[in-house]
Amino acid sequence: MEHAEYRASLPDSYDSKVLFDDQRGHYLVLDIGWNDDQYLHATPIHLDLIGDKIWIQYDDTEEGIATDLLEAGIPANDIVLGFRHPQVRQYTGFAVG
Repeated sequence: MEHAEYRASLPDSYDSKVLFDDQRGHYLVLDIGWNDDQYLHATPIHLDLIGDKIWIQYDDTEEGIATDLLEAGIPANDIVLGFRHPQVRQYTGFAVG
């Protein structure tokens, strides 16, 4: 599922915001809202630019941000799966950090 489709699948009462901090290299998607009496405040996507790497700090999307980055031509050795334990990263096929 494309990320735009994921956004479209949220109930109308939810508001998705894309937050950019280019100065510090932080990028997030924030979902906020109510569905009946259920409140949502979630960050399904969190990316950081650290050094010369793209760190995926959190990814709650179906296909994965890493897949999109690879399809956009970004090499796997420039992507760090920050949500993976440092001792496991060497086995992911991506940069270790």
